[in-house]
Amino acid sequence: MSDNVSTNQEQLARFAKAMGHPTRIAILQFLAKRDTCYFGDIHEELPIAKATVSQHLKELKDAGLIQGEVETPKVKYCINRDNWQLASNLFKDFFEQCVAPKKESCCG
Repeated sequence: MSDNVSTNQEQLARFAKAMGHPTRIAILQFLAKRDTCYFGDIHEELPIAKATVSQHLKELKDAGLIQGEVETPKVKYCINRDNWQLASNLFKDFFEQCVAPKKESCCG
């Protein structure tokens, strides 16, 4: 981590990168409406190959936005509630940084 980058900035970038694909947003929206669901439920919801779903789930899990648990022979996933709240706070703080009123914006 660079001396000029804070831990919050690094975490915000990790969340943003993980959310930077429309399929991952769809997965997060699907999971956010449920306490938990199985891989098959996600795959049925999204019209893409299982391997692609797995890749997107891995990215979201690596970023900490979701968590998974093996219940042989299935894997279930859910939103990581603590990191979901952290991401919400980080994005909120980030987007509230603009102090210039709209009419005084440099770009009109």
